[in-house]
Amino acid sequence: MTHRLTILVTSPRVAAGLLTRDAWQVLGSATQILAADAEDPTTHAVTTSGVEVVTTDEQGLPLARRLVERTGAGDVVWVGSPDGDPGLTDALAAELSRLEEPPEVEVLVGSWDVPGARLLDAVAVMDALRSPGGCPWDAEQTHASLAPYLLEEAHETVEAIETEDLSHLEEELGDVLLQVLFHARVAQEHDQEPFDIDDVAAGLVAKLVRRHPHVFGDGDASTPAEVEASWERIKAAEKPDRAHDDLLAGIPASLPLPLVVDKVRARLARRGGDPALDARLLELASRLDTRAGEEWTDLRILLAPPPD
Repeated sequence: MTHRLTILVTSPRVAAGLLTRDAWQVLGSATQILAADAEDPTTHAVTTSGVEVVTTDEQGLPLARRLVERTGAGDVVWVGSPDGDPGLTDALAAELSRLEEPPEVEVLVGSWDVPGARLLDAVAVMDALRSPGGCPWDAEQTHASLAPYLLEEAHETVEAIETEDLSHLEEELGDVLLQVLFHARVAQEHDQEPFDIDDVAAGLVAKLVRRHPHVFGDGDASTPAEVEASWERIKAAEKPDRAHDDLLAGIPASLPLPLVVDKVRARLARRGGDPALDARLLELASRLDTRAGEEWTDLRILLAPPPD
């Protein structure tokens, strides 16, 4: 009878023990289960469930030989290591090729990344960069020193959108995400009011749920215009101290003036509109756009390399 060697691989971004039904069935029916480290989260979860796991520090060809030999007595499972067990695949191929009746070998994926799982990697990398032994430059940054980069990355993202360059947009969104992770990591170290990336995410989730009652509650907004009106009402109730009759309320002073004008015009339209004021805003916006173009031309001339 031909027995089977199963290589069980799992995602390190999913809680250990959250395995597929097939994975648990294979573990439950195996004659022997082996792993490299008893303290590895997946191995620990398997042993905690009552399934015996034998650990070994062998690697490469010796490990491959042991796994194949154990299949002589029944099905064997190898619980894959977090490092991917480098060299094991080649060693198994070499070992199996010399046998007249090799066992069946399968790779069984026991858990899959959920959407957004790679964000955990990003958080871990940012933490390593900021922690002792990490990057000296990252370690000395503050919210104030990082602020220009956040503004720059936001503008570069907008440029990628305007040029419809999707690969560039993907990269720039990553750079914006880096700034969010960076600021949240810096905030962890604040003496009086610390917060971390989980606090940021929790606040965002709560706001999105609160301001979308038509999705998560009993709201009845069914058109984009109704959604915007509902959002404004909820926002006004949340911030009663803000002067909501002020069309500039809450708009940051650092926002480029053309964007400020667009935001004010949108607010004006949601409040019933004022044709005369809207026309004046449009005229102001046209002057701002022209002026910005002239300033860019002057800057390019200033920075142009000298003629040969």
